[in-house]
Amino acid sequence: MKRIFIATILMTIFSCSKSENSGNKDVLVSEPEPAPKVVTDPVAEGKSLVEGADCLGCHKVEEKMIGPSYREVAKKYENTPENVEMLAEKIIKGSSGIWGDVPMPAHNGLSKENAKFMAQYILSSK
Repeated sequence: MKRIFIATILMTIFSCSKSENSGNKDVLVSEPEPAPKVVTDPVAEGKSLVEGADCLGCHKVEEKMIGPSYREVAKKYENTPENVEMLAEKIIKGSSGIWGDVPMPAHNGLSKENAKFMAQYILSSK
């Protein structure tokens, strides 16, 4: 009985004297998540994204290049949430056959949100 009592006291002393993370080097401290970007002007954001991407290698605002001009796209599609969604999908997944034989390549690394901003900019080009 004495042995159990002494063992219990010793275990209590040793377990209480160690801090919870002492010697544990595998504890990960996560960085706080960045605040979401607040976009006050989606058209301006879309223009900035288009100018920073490879879009202008095939498209211009007012005249046809390899692909249609943004003005042609805006004339063909009314600026509705459904068309913004549809064009965003085409920007991300690519497209072919609508404007001729040259396919538009996929932009898989682009987020859906950014593709929507780009589509809003394109549809504002009337």
